[in-house]
Amino acid sequence: MPLNFHAEGLDELIMERLGMWTPKANFADWEKLVYKVKHPSRSIKIGVVGKYVDLKESYKSLSEALIHGGIANDVKPELTYIDSEELQKGKGKELLDEVHGILVPGGFGERGIEGKIIAIEYARTHKKPFFGICLGLQLAVIEYARNVCGIRGATSYEFSPNDPCAVITVMEDQKTVTNKGGTMRLGAYDCNLSRGTRAFEAYKRDVISERHRHRFEVNNDFRKDLEKGGLVVSGVHKSPKGELVEMIEIADHPWYVACQFHPEFKSRPVAPHPLFAAFIRASASQNNR
Repeated sequence: MPLNFHAEGLDELIMERLGMWTPKANFADWEKLVYKVKHPSRSIKIGVVGKYVDLKESYKSLSEALIHGGIANDVKPELTYIDSEELQKGKGKELLDEVHGILVPGGFGERGIEGKIIAIEYARTHKKPFFGICLGLQLAVIEYARNVCGIRGATSYEFSPNDPCAVITVMEDQKTVTNKGGTMRLGAYDCNLSRGTRAFEAYKRDVISERHRHRFEVNNDFRKDLEKGGLVVSGVHKSPKGELVEMIEIADHPWYVACQFHPEFKSRPVAPHPLFAAFIRASASQNNR
């Protein structure tokens, strides 16, 4: 039987020896949380589509935030890591059938990109809950531009700098950056949410602040075409330079949301991030069907 140091009075003994006083520890809330983690009502499967799946620690902050979202909904997320390069080769698509929700996280470089786009298209067309983060948002915009708005050559400046169909472009203040170390758009920025959207439903606030780490953004030259095609811009950052698209979603979908920021950075076991809680809730509802 494992030793419970608190039950054995070790913490009080340490404080006594240090000559310090502190109120008696109350672990009731923490014990409830641990119980929920160990005894969920059921499990669901979440597919994480990336190119670093052989190094699962690369997604540690995401996996923890998904666990937090599970705590908020009394379910256990079982993660299936899906190699986007294999999807690109036409392999592993059956794994998308088996999961209840699909998450496409951030990343850099062109390798495995088309595989991630395949997963995003699958989530959109099969009405499966989808959550895109940073690059995940950018690829969701590319997929939507190609397959819904008819911009067949839609791509990103990151992959094709001089392409006229770059629906994702480099941020204006990044165009002259040559030293890549620590020069991205970093830190907390405000985002204004539109009421009546999934984003507002999750946060229940008009303005949020989230942490960023990116160099590219949605190309506003294509924004009207994207919105005309049905893509909902549910969150923007407003500045003297104009609006930066921070969140997108699809209204006619069980739950399809993507964000330019990194919500996993702010998620905690006792305070699951609203977007992860909402994503897990939507994915769990798919398991009821």
